[in-house]
Order: sequence, then structure tokens, then C-alpha cells
Amino acid sequence: MYQLFIANKNYSSWSLRPWVLLRQLGIPFEEKLVPFGGPADFFGFSPSGKVPCLMDGRTVVWDSLAITEYLAERHPGVWPLDSGARAWARCAAAEMHSGFFDLRGSCTMNCGVRVKLKSISSGLQNDLARLDALWTEGLARYGGPFLAGPAFTAVDAFFAPVAFRLQTYGLELSAPALDYAGRLRALAPLQDWYAAALAEPWRDAEHEAEIAQLGTLLQDLRAPRT
Repeated sequence: MYQLFIANKNYSSWSLRPWVLLRQLGIPFEEKLVPFGGPADFFGFSPSGKVPCLMDGRTVVWDSLAITEYLAERHPGVWPLDSGARAWARCAAAEMHSGFFDLRGSCTMNCGVRVKLKSISSGLQNDLARLDALWTEGLARYGGPFLAGPAFTAVDAFFAPVAFRLQTYGLELSAPALDYAGRLRALAPLQDWYAAALAEPWRDAEHEAEIAQLGTLLQDLRAPRT
């Protein structure tokens, strides 16, 4: 059985991608959660010292995109069957993987809080406009309810963290895009991830400091730290 090493569900957007893909496609795996700032060294299991990291026997696969392609070689449904939809989905996932820097930097993932941003930079505005255009294009071209058609695939997994970011920061997109984000958050695996994120007892000082830098904390829905 696969072992998937992840970090805090409250913070780790990169971990969420392969985790929700595995869960939504019903691919068995063992979750190994190693908190940020804890005693365990990520280099103990990941060559890059980062999460996520997938172990399949003696094979170690790190980086969320590499994990996705490794799974696609072994399991149906990771990418759309239609070649055109598959090409589009791969491009959109790769764009999320290597772009949207202002969105990631200005709206770091923190599932359990609600934050009012101090400002919305032109870079963030551009990223939100591109996100809206990309999502609405996929939904219109392939008919929804997911980005590349009727089935959840890897491209949806890559944008799952954004669905939580929209909720945390109250970001505005068009109605079709917001509806899509809501559909993602309503999926049973994402509901489970969110509940686990709220229940986590850990706080990572670096991630918590980002909130004060980015905006005003309006609400903290997490369980008290221990």
C-alpha cells in the first residue's frame, strides 16, 4: 500500500493535492502526517526535505506533480480520458503548480481562520482574474461539474487548496467560479480534510505570523492548541 507523507492539514496546500486525489479516486493509501516544526525531520523520508512525499515500496516519489503522474501510470481516472480534455487539464494543473505566485504569497493556506486582507495588490488581482478565466473556461468547455468534465480528476485536486483560500480570505470571483469552489469544498474527502484541520492541536509560528502580516484575523475556528 502507498504511504503518503503530508504536513499539517491546516497549512499544507501541497499535501492536499495528492491526498484528495487518492481519496476521491478510492486509491488505498496510508497517511503519514508529520507536523511543521515538530521533532521529525522531513529529510528522514523526503529527498527534498518537503511534503508531500509518496512511498511505494522502495520507490520514493516527491513533489505533488510527480506523484500525480506516478499515480496516473498505475490507476485510471487520474486524468480525463478524452485527449483534448486531458491536455487542457494537464496545462491548467501545471500552471497552478508553477504560477499564481501572488495568490499563494498573499493568501497562504490556513483552513481554520477567516482573514480580512489589508490590501489586494495588482498582482493578486491579476491572479484572481486568471483563476476566474481558467475555471470558467474549463467548466464551459467541458460541461462541468468539474474543470475537465463530469469526473473529478487531477486538475481539480491541484485547485482544491484554492477553494479553501477563497473561503479563508473571502475572495470574490464570478458566480460559476465560486459555485465550483463550493462544490470542491462539499466533497466528502475535503470535508474530512477540513474537519481534521480544525481539530489539529499544533500551531506553526511561521505560518501563524503570516496571518498578521497579510491582514486582520476575523475568526479562528480551530480547536484550542495543546
